[in-house]
Amino acid sequence: MSEPTQVALELDDVQRGALSPRPTPYAATYLVFRVDDRADGRELMRRASAVVTPAVDPVSPLGDTWVSVAVTCYGLAALGVPRGSLDTFAWEFRQGMAARATALGDVGESSPANWEAPLGTPDVHVVLAAVAPDVPRLEEAVDRARPAYDRLAGVTAIWRQDCYALPTETEHFGYRDGVSHPAVEGSGIPGSNHLEAPLKAGEFVLGYRDEIGGIQTPQPEVLGRNGSYAVFRKLHQDVAAFRRYLRDNATDPDDEELLAAKIMGRWRSGAPLALSPQHDDPALGADPHRRNTFLYERDDPAGFMTPGGCHIRRSNPRDASVAGEVRLHRMIRRGAVYGPPLPEGVLEDDGTDRGLMFAFIGAHLGRQFEFVQSQWMNDGVFFGSGDAKDPVTGSHDGVTGFTIPRRPVRRRLAALPRFVVTRGGEYCFLPSLSALRWLGDLRD
Repeated sequence: MSEPTQVALELDDVQRGALSPRPTPYAATYLVFRVDDRADGRELMRRASAVVTPAVDPVSPLGDTWVSVAVTCYGLAALGVPRGSLDTFAWEFRQGMAARATALGDVGESSPANWEAPLGTPDVHVVLAAVAPDVPRLEEAVDRARPAYDRLAGVTAIWRQDCYALPTETEHFGYRDGVSHPAVEGSGIPGSNHLEAPLKAGEFVLGYRDEIGGIQTPQPEVLGRNGSYAVFRKLHQDVAAFRRYLRDNATDPDDEELLAAKIMGRWRSGAPLALSPQHDDPALGADPHRRNTFLYERDDPAGFMTPGGCHIRRSNPRDASVAGEVRLHRMIRRGAVYGPPLPEGVLEDDGTDRGLMFAFIGAHLGRQFEFVQSQWMNDGVFFGSGDAKDPVTGSHDGVTGFTIPRRPVRRRLAALPRFVVTRGGEYCFLPSLSALRWLGDLRD
């Protein structure tokens, strides 16, 4: 018998952090642990199953506050998951992000040799993430989670990154962030583009049919079903260099803002060029029901409004004519700012580390995160632009510039420096609540 069109996701077993958009504003923290004693690590999983927030109730008694727990492949091994089970996970997950550095464009300054310790090492086993509308409630959430890892001698906290989202929802380069969110069939959470049909649940949650009819479930099923893969990356942003690039390539302040919009695909407010090509529209940028509801092919196939090489069109080409099937490469993306803003107008770096904690959720590390990173961000062949890279996050070498389609003559900008440097990250597995309990009950 064929599966019904509308899938019933087991939301009481899925971690809320996998599917729910974050509140605005919010504060967040990432805590990384090393498991030195298998029994204590399993106890951590048992306790975590009582702390993690399920996706069943989008409006929980705690409001927009939740805790997520993820485990790396090294972490699963440290917990004693059998090799036969580990071998059923995605091979990219088993390799880990550091081993995939070249494919991801993490070379030069972004190479794992330069990552912030202990990121990218076999010591990263468990990642706990907490999200709340503000710092006091975030600390309350961490305090509630603390009994899960406190007083476990065989579990050691080895890294923490605090981050946040401003009420303006902007990141350090000055753009509104977190605008696009896909609809996931069966989640009950609407997508931000009303013109995009919901994606199959199996694109994001393991154990369900995906867009090509397959079902990915690491074994045993109790471990894999209702889980997701989670990627987190710490990305340093060179804000001063970005500002200087805009200034040096613009003719005046208005042109500077236009260049910023052409590079991103949106004005600073979040208003898309697709809906407001001539000028910024802050009211549109602030409207979550309108600011992401657009397509490209009918109104702008050549990219005269939204350049094909700009950041948002690369990260999600929507209905544009590109090589491949766009729906197979969609991902849930979360970004949280870390570090203080560089004061407005400052054009020289102040030496402070600031940037974005990037998180990706999906069921297919290879054709989602890795494909987008290697093909859409760091190449241009898919839309007929050779080796051009994403102007914002691409792994630039100071040779390739940025081209803006324009009549009668296209506009070519100077060679792009690297504005974003990878400081570290990891591929993780986001277990279901029942999987956390299963991990806790493992026996040798």
